[in-house]
Amino acid sequence: MVVELVGAFNELTERMSGVALSKSSSRILFKALKLSIPMLQSLGVGPDGRPLLSKALSVAVILADLQMDAEVISAGILREILEAGAVSIHEVRDRIGMGTAHLLHESLRVKNFPSKVDVLDEESAAALRKFCLTFYDIRAVILELALKLDTMRHLSYLPRYEQQMVSLEVMKVHAPLAHAVGTKLLSLELEDLSFRYLFPYSYLYVDTWLQSHETGSKPLIEIYKDRLLQSLKNDNVLAELVEDISVQGRYKSRYSTMKKLLKDGRRPEEVNDILGLRVILKPMPGVGDKIEVGERACYRTREIVQSLWKEMPHRTKDYIARPKANGYQSLHMAVDVSENGRLRPLMEIQIRTTEMNMLAAGGTASHSLYKSGLTDPEEAKRLKAIMLAAAELAALRLQDLPSTNHKDIEIDHRDRVFRLLDRNGDGRISIEELMEVMEELGAPGEDAREMMQLLDSNSDGSLSSDEFDAFQKQVELMRNLEDRDDQYRTMLDEKLQLGNMTGLI
Repeated sequence: MVVELVGAFNELTERMSGVALSKSSSRILFKALKLSIPMLQSLGVGPDGRPLLSKALSVAVILADLQMDAEVISAGILREILEAGAVSIHEVRDRIGMGTAHLLHESLRVKNFPSKVDVLDEESAAALRKFCLTFYDIRAVILELALKLDTMRHLSYLPRYEQQMVSLEVMKVHAPLAHAVGTKLLSLELEDLSFRYLFPYSYLYVDTWLQSHETGSKPLIEIYKDRLLQSLKNDNVLAELVEDISVQGRYKSRYSTMKKLLKDGRRPEEVNDILGLRVILKPMPGVGDKIEVGERACYRTREIVQSLWKEMPHRTKDYIARPKANGYQSLHMAVDVSENGRLRPLMEIQIRTTEMNMLAAGGTASHSLYKSGLTDPEEAKRLKAIMLAAAELAALRLQDLPSTNHKDIEIDHRDRVFRLLDRNGDGRISIEELMEVMEELGAPGEDAREMMQLLDSNSDGSLSSDEFDAFQKQVELMRNLEDRDDQYRTMLDEKLQLGNMTGLI
């Protein structure tokens, strides 16, 4: 346990590189780990088969990478033991602090807000997003998003229809929320994971097409990354401005690629963010004003990129000279990497300092914490307005997705199926009646027991018409998603002409 405690504390504090970690913050994080590690180890594994300690630390790492503060990360660690009943909010308040206890309380409220609406159509999803951003602590929203991302990364243990229900909620509510609070990478990953479960065949088409832009045994993006990094390290001017240079292959979104191909109607050669690099520069201390030195380093890096590849001036954006409303700063440029007569999509490059990257990673919430904006009511109000607008903009990407609103299913039709299964006419489907139907379909009786457990929401051993109606809605949703997946696959096949995909599928 001591090894776990020390290792986890060191890893988390190292990842929180952009957060000013005071003694009190370190103490909060250390106390949260000390309280939770023994309890998490004793609780064993969760429903997905992972040790609960591993799950809690995975969530903490996501939050640390988003540059959240010690209270948010501590709340992320403690959520598992709180939900398991091993600790109470009052105990957290007494042993860790009021701030962490408040965040835990808020995060439980955020967790339950989607369940307040039975029908997840566009209107209700938009209302949920607005309600969440207006009435909940922003940091609690970030915590819930981190928990949701961890869940989505390990969703394979659930039955297929549950995977789809969770993914649809994430796509309609949580991914736009992540975009709204400025955590773009988190938003992209939530979208991609949801896309993979909702439309598996379409995902496979897009994924295969993206991978087709790699060459030989080494991915194309790695070749460009190494070339750029070497050029940056060999530059004498840049060497005087920075003490460290990092070049990362940027995350490529399968979902946004599909939307560009189908929703925006772009031709494959017009999809230009397939290849992407991000340059992160750490300014040299003691050579002048840190911010000014960092900005000079960014512009020098752009000159080096221009010497390697042909820049597309119409795609250049200077968010350093003109930051976005939420504080985001970075240089964006696109370059032509075609060579030897072989055409390739444009490669996008982002250039920023470590501080700019920290604020970009944590988004609006991180920027507010960094600037202490949340202590100013007017600043908090302004940030809420920015996030609400961003949530609505993100939601426009998702409007053609099926919803859980099934008004087109006639009540008569649903009742007819229920009456056929309710063989004795008592208004409930018993386990015996369900087993009889399952056996007629050639399934073992044990399958009927498992199905009863899944559908019997009040655990009374039988299915009411309402419980069976909820199941039928899920069946219709799955069929709708499968039909949509077939449509997308056909459209993608026409665009991308991946004739050999049939064998893969």
